[in-house]
Amino acid sequence: MVAVKFANIEFKALKKSSLLNDEKGLKLVVTANSEIIIKANETPKLQEIMNNNFTTFDGKIPHVLAKLDYKNEEIEKISGSDFIYDCCRTARKNGERIFLLGCREDVNRMAVNNIREQYGIQVEGFSPVLADYPFPELHNKQILNRIKLFRPHYLFVGFGAPKQEFWMDAHKEYLEELGVKVVVGSGGTFDFVAGAVKRAPVFIQNIGLEGVWRFLVEPKWFRVKRVLVSFKIFYYWLQKK
Repeated sequence: MVAVKFANIEFKALKKSSLLNDEKGLKLVVTANSEIIIKANETPKLQEIMNNNFTTFDGKIPHVLAKLDYKNEEIEKISGSDFIYDCCRTARKNGERIFLLGCREDVNRMAVNNIREQYGIQVEGFSPVLADYPFPELHNKQILNRIKLFRPHYLFVGFGAPKQEFWMDAHKEYLEELGVKVVVGSGGTFDFVAGAVKRAPVFIQNIGLEGVWRFLVEPKWFRVKRVLVSFKIFYYWLQKK
């Protein structure tokens, strides 16, 4: 498998086909935008998880910079909000199941309904009460029991980074035993699937200003901070040059 090193992170998932093939075993997927790459450089445990599993280029800016570094490699931009539909199509083709874990209860329910109506596949979801990580034992047991009852092939975890990545890594072996093929840290993907948040137009996505778009749609200070912090990606990109 081809892998590239970018901003001190090893990216193994360069193509969607590498995540949706029939290889045995569970694939833990981290879709990495600038914000997550920066967090990983400042959080050793998150960096370890990303290096040891399947990390994709999510954000447009990291994707463009990586293609400048690796001109001879075919590197696809794979974001959680696009990849979930690839999994839905694959699940429909193969008669497989999808589970959505996390986000607000109303958003989770609407996302599940939209997928069910659009793809006609077996899909369920669960929105646990908000809690700090590591989760209390009973809280975590409730989550695992809901997944065990449904036994999905694809599991999308929307706890936000890095909480979702820590949780997925801690339960990787258990999920594999249940038959989960792909588990994805999906951040705000459920909001898009549910229609609760409108995604930026494609041309805005293509020029790497999706974060700015989100601020214009929802002008809150934390979004300004996210946009400003994301410029640190250039520091980590240039570090090893």
